[in-house]
Amino acid sequence: MTTLSPTLELACELIRRASVTPLDEGCQQLMMERLAACGFNVEPMNIEDVDNFWARRGGEGPVLCFAGHTDVVPTGPLEAWQHAPFAAFVDDEGMLHGRGAADMKGSLAAMLVAVERFVADHPQHQGAIAFLITSDEEGPALHGTQAVVERLAARNERLDWCIVGEPSSTSLVGDMVKNGRRGSLNGHLRVRGVQGHVAYPHLAKNPIHLAAPALAELAGEHWDAGNAFFPPTSFQISNLNSGTGTTNVIPGELNCLFNFRFSTESTVEGLQQRVETILDKHGLQWQIDWSLSGLPFLTEPGALLDAVSASIRNVTGRETVASTTGGTSDGRFIATLGTQVVELGPVNATIHQVNERVLASDLDLLTEIYYQTLVRLLAN
Repeated sequence: MTTLSPTLELACELIRRASVTPLDEGCQQLMMERLAACGFNVEPMNIEDVDNFWARRGGEGPVLCFAGHTDVVPTGPLEAWQHAPFAAFVDDEGMLHGRGAADMKGSLAAMLVAVERFVADHPQHQGAIAFLITSDEEGPALHGTQAVVERLAARNERLDWCIVGEPSSTSLVGDMVKNGRRGSLNGHLRVRGVQGHVAYPHLAKNPIHLAAPALAELAGEHWDAGNAFFPPTSFQISNLNSGTGTTNVIPGELNCLFNFRFSTESTVEGLQQRVETILDKHGLQWQIDWSLSGLPFLTEPGALLDAVSASIRNVTGRETVASTTGGTSDGRFIATLGTQVVELGPVNATIHQVNERVLASDLDLLTEIYYQTLVRLLAN
């Protein structure tokens, strides 16, 4: 039987715990015990029905935090999996199979093993090392990292740098890191008309016909040009619904769901005002319920990005690309503390899919990258 590396052993142990969001199934207890054994002050933070913890080791000076989540998305149909999703199977080609292998139990294992090794090698390291772990990232994300950050802010905890273990790589481990994310603003638009018989359109007002020109203008609007770090802001209609289900009734209301993925060149208030101005221009009777999923954040080149990039170069020989593409992550909450945030994890090709898997050796490379980043930032 092939002997697994310490990182692979821990990754498999975590994957075997079926922690479908918001369940943790003992993953955090395992991590907390190992962190306590190497000198961390460990603080469980159970908020509502969500398991979180904050752990810290060290004294004064800069704080490097590792952040991530123990929850995973549902498996989907079990019969579609080549190997059982929580079996943590390593095949003959060296692929680690299992829900969470890429997103993100592999990263958690790499972080913890890297920190254990660093503390053993540098017991009197500079500054402090911290862990911020939640089981509510794949779900509503209300009582996880966001709530923990609020508690940390209230007691003036310092977080200078943060590495989030999201699977950032595209083809090869370390080929891309995320140094920011776009903001996400959602809208539920209701356009009112007057219901009536299709044979008597003069007695009705069709909200689909009325809204169509406004929606076309919104879809074609140039919101901003982006900047050196962000692509232009994107507006997308994700759902459109109207009607009674029959062919002979003009509907009385149209419902439209839409989303902005926006750069730092736009603001929430500015986007809202521009949408409302366009709707008013078309003379619509409308109502919008707005919800903000997250503000954009950006970590410009500096100590953290430099250390991560140099470590990737030294371990893999490749130059990493810093990108702000993709969806949201818990980095958006951590960045509100004024923290430099970089997302660095394994290849994301199979995340949220059946047969989720990563190259097992990539997790060992990731461990070494995390370790060297610690050395660059906190070694004496």
